[in-house]
Amino acid sequence: MAVASAPSLALPTPPRSTANPPRPPRRAPRDVVSWTSAIARAARQGDLPAAAAALSAMLSSPAAPAPNDITLLTVLSACADSPSSPLARPLALSLHGLALKRFPCHLLLSTCLARFYLASRLPRLALQLFDSMPVRSVVTYNTMISGLMRNGLVDAAFEAFDGLPEPDKVSWTALIGGCVKNGRHDEAIDCFRAMLLDGVDPDYVTLIADISACAEVGALGLGMWVHRLVVRQALERNVRVANSLIDMYARCGQAELAAQVFGSMRKRTVVSWNSMIVGLAANGRCTDAIELFEEMRRQGFKPDVVTLTGVLTACSHAGLTDQGLRYYDLMTTEHGVASRMEHYGCVVDLLGRAGRLDEAMRVVETMPMQPNEVVLGALLAGCRMHGDLGMAEQLMQHLLELDPGGDANYVLLSNIYAAVGKWDGAGKVRSLMKARGLKKRPGYSALEVDGDVHEFVSGDRSHPQAEEIGQMLGLLRHEMTATARYAYDEHEGSCFVGD
Repeated sequence: MAVASAPSLALPTPPRSTANPPRPPRRAPRDVVSWTSAIARAARQGDLPAAAAALSAMLSSPAAPAPNDITLLTVLSACADSPSSPLARPLALSLHGLALKRFPCHLLLSTCLARFYLASRLPRLALQLFDSMPVRSVVTYNTMISGLMRNGLVDAAFEAFDGLPEPDKVSWTALIGGCVKNGRHDEAIDCFRAMLLDGVDPDYVTLIADISACAEVGALGLGMWVHRLVVRQALERNVRVANSLIDMYARCGQAELAAQVFGSMRKRTVVSWNSMIVGLAANGRCTDAIELFEEMRRQGFKPDVVTLTGVLTACSHAGLTDQGLRYYDLMTTEHGVASRMEHYGCVVDLLGRAGRLDEAMRVVETMPMQPNEVVLGALLAGCRMHGDLGMAEQLMQHLLELDPGGDANYVLLSNIYAAVGKWDGAGKVRSLMKARGLKKRPGYSALEVDGDVHEFVSGDRSHPQAEEIGQMLGLLRHEMTATARYAYDEHEGSCFVGD
């Protein structure tokens, strides 16, 4: 069957004009706004090379206008957002020279340059620039405080903060959050109190940082006071705040209060479930942790790395070896979670506590990565629990290579020798510690009084009330000894002296 072709449509030829044809309109040269828009478009897409190429074309084109401050700010912001790019550092350094030449005292450009240097782990350059600025805004100070904290320069961040005439909410939050991230939790709490005394109301970010600091130092009283502040500001429905409260209560030993916060949440995330499961396991409520894990699965939440670590820890502490191994097997097959170092540590601890030391050793030997001191330390603890001196000596050789300065492993091996009556072995370990300049790190006790946490180490007299505390302890010791001395032994009909 023949297919008819469509008739061709020929466009009519326009009549020729006897007049000269009009010239096409000359394109107007691109202005600085047009060039900057093209650069900004590439920067918004995260394409730093394209943004740099557009800037280079602007600078090299004779017809192009000179870049203005907005142009330079756009490119510098792109550099700060991509500090790991190999192009970011040389580009920003060249722009720094251009900015000094064209805009020597530009506040926004200087602040943006400082932000780039801080994001690129060049805090000394940021400090030099900051010190040379004749004018600084609160944004400049806040940029320096948060950036210096991210670089671990806490004291320099405090100096920048002290130079701020009127710190705002962002300033205080950057200071408090930076202290928490750098392990300066007591200072974070002190800053939070100073913020309140300064009349600045904290937002939810500030409260999360302070709750985290309370969790780290065990300041339950202050944490409960912050919880009341959360309720007063109607932030209890904020999921991140609630998650922080669960973690704080659990780490302060108040699993029941953590459960109350968890139960009152209308919306929960995986982090909410993880905080509660890990908190229950850490407080010895292992059966509750496992039941909550099963409830999490029933409600359709997908367990992650932290979830499985929590439930394996619960099984280990509860002695549920077979159940823990089953969860470990389901971790990859059902939940799609790849085994990490902490999971291997949990399995080794699980088997070690159950006395299945050979199986635990096989887990260590077949790990796809080199076991760290935590995994080997868990197996060493199992050896001590079940008196396997041979395996303990074998493990100690590996531990000395991985963590030669870890005093806890030496002490543990010495205790294993002592437990089986090999005092010469215990003495050799102590001598080895002495030869390597190692000392057993003393433990400490912490006590919270009126929202302040006081730490006490054996033999430490640095506490400002050490003399009064010593006198009170002496009085208590005297009363306890007197009470024990005159306790009547009904069976013997005599008195005895207590310990």
